[in-house]
Amino acid sequence: MKQKQKKKMEQIKKLLKNLEIPYKNINLYLEAFTHRSFLNENKREKINNNERLEFLGDAVLELITSHFLFEQYKDRPEGDLTSFRAALVKTESLATLARQLKYGDALRMSKGEEATGGRDKDYLLANTFESLLGAVYKDLGYEQCEKLVSKYLFPKLSGIVESRLDIDCKTRFQEIAQNKFKVTPTYEVLEAVGPDHDKVFTMGVFIGKKELGRGTGASKQKAEEDAAKNALEKLVDY
Repeated sequence: MKQKQKKKMEQIKKLLKNLEIPYKNINLYLEAFTHRSFLNENKREKINNNERLEFLGDAVLELITSHFLFEQYKDRPEGDLTSFRAALVKTESLATLARQLKYGDALRMSKGEEATGGRDKDYLLANTFESLLGAVYKDLGYEQCEKLVSKYLFPKLSGIVESRLDIDCKTRFQEIAQNKFKVTPTYEVLEAVGPDHDKVFTMGVFIGKKELGRGTGASKQKAEEDAAKNALEKLVDY
């Protein structure tokens, strides 16, 4: 085993120990932390990338979360349960948790991907959360996955439900703005930089002619959501 791979393997074992995952087949977890870009630079590597495990982990996560919500909120209609689940397992939520648990440190990726901040990218961290769950399912079964999700992800749920964080920021801001100012907020493109395939948008949200917030994102929709989030934080001053 190459020195770098051996070092990464030890790093993964340490992470699994911290997560209290009693692994059997360590190669499954090495696969879970292997981004496709790594294999582009390491053609002789026999481990697959983590995309198939991510696919499996996504399905396992949906089932575990759906069952928990079904049992926990017996008086809630299907629409609420769907909304709660979406907020809990969305990319940003899983990425935040993966970041807290230091999944990024264990990722294997290309030098180029790492140079562009790959270890801290939301979508890579969220995908890794799901791929690790897929590895746990293959290695140890459903109950161990349930333990992992229950311990680390479900504690976030009460805050989502109590504050209705499952309602996206644009919707929440529009409801508050219409109630407070009697007008519907509008969004404008303030800046768009970069090539077409990698453009970053800056959007402003306005009440009349007054800008209440601005945000950035890889799409206008994401930038609008970010602008609405920032505007919500400012509303306390009005």
